[in-house]
Amino acid sequence: QVQLVESGGGSVQAGGSLRLSCTASGLPSSPTCMGWFRQRPGKEREGVATIEADGTTAYANSVKGRFTVSRVNAKNTLYLQMDGLEPEDTAMYYCAADPHPAAKQALGQHCPLSLVYIYYGQGTQVTVSS
Repeated sequence: QVQLVESGGGSVQAGGSLRLSCTASGLPSSPTCMGWFRQRPGKEREGVATIEADGTTAYANSVKGRFTVSRVNAKNTLYLQMDGLEPEDTAMYYCAADPHPAAKQALGQHCPLSLVYIYYGQGTQVTVSS
């Protein structure tokens, strides 16, 4: 049974930092691609950052320069360092692994920021106050 478990969420003031972690277990193989998604209040879930097994990263424009995604392949663990947090970053943050192969081909991307992943975690809440 595949499980992705996020941790590290919490409440911070604007300008603060948080580090999210995600540990994956039960995957059939080491994921080629992992990523972070978020769902802000009243909004649809959106891509935040992705990372390939070789360390290649991609970020949503809204978080570039503030968030850093990383992973430890040997531990199937994913991280998201969030600095300079803003109230607009308030959301439930989800970890994801393994995009659908057909979606990757259709999008022409190795590690899409789109909601095309096979596995998702349950999420961890991040709240940023002004």
